Amino acid sequence: MNKIAIFGGGAVLLAAVGVGAWMAFPRDSADRFAGCSETNAMSASIGGPFTLVDETGRTVTDQDVFTEPSVIYFGYTFCPDVCPLDNWRNAEAATLLEGEGVSMQPVFISVDPQRDTPEVVADFTDVFHPRMLGLTGSPEQVDAASKAYRTYYRAHDAEEDEFYLVDHSTYSYLVLPEYGFVEFFRRDVSAEEMAERVACFVEQA
Repeated sequence: MNKIAIFGGGAVLLAAVGVGAWMAFPRDSADRFAGCSETNAMSASIGGPFTLVDETGRTVTDQDVFTEPSVIYFGYTFCPDVCPLDNWRNAEAATLLEGEGVSMQPVFISVDPQRDTPEVVADFTDVFHPRMLGLTGSPEQVDAASKAYRTYYRAHDAEEDEFYLVDHSTYSYLVLPEYGFVEFFRRDVSAEEMAERVACFVEQA
């Protein structure tokens, strides 16, 4: 099945053959989260161990990061369009959940390690939410994390243009500490809808 995925950095549209093969398949009717998902996206092939660097320069693993429900977004701080909007949405969902007594951590993982140092990532995430965690790392570390979540990114002319753009996928991923990846959110999902669905997963966990 062909699906259309939206990519940031240059507002590029990419026809991704086979996206449906790993992003969606029918859930077991007995799945405790079946009533929470609108995407039928739970898959053991998404997510996994990674090692990255946090905003303070500390090396962290996925086990250090996912100590509570978290929504991850892969992007970059120089992104001119979708990244700010998507991270505002994720931050707003976290704020809405806080009002309901539910804790959710927004996580931003840079796919532009050449420019996104821990300090740059910290300045970026502080704009959106005090609890948003920014992560970066070496090119190899970032690539491994991206592959674990089946995301796409590609920098344009990074060696020749300091203002280069990076094409990247724009899904956000819900991870629960005891279960790993359980859901993804497309760009058209509102903060209110994201908060409602995250709350459902947390309640059923």
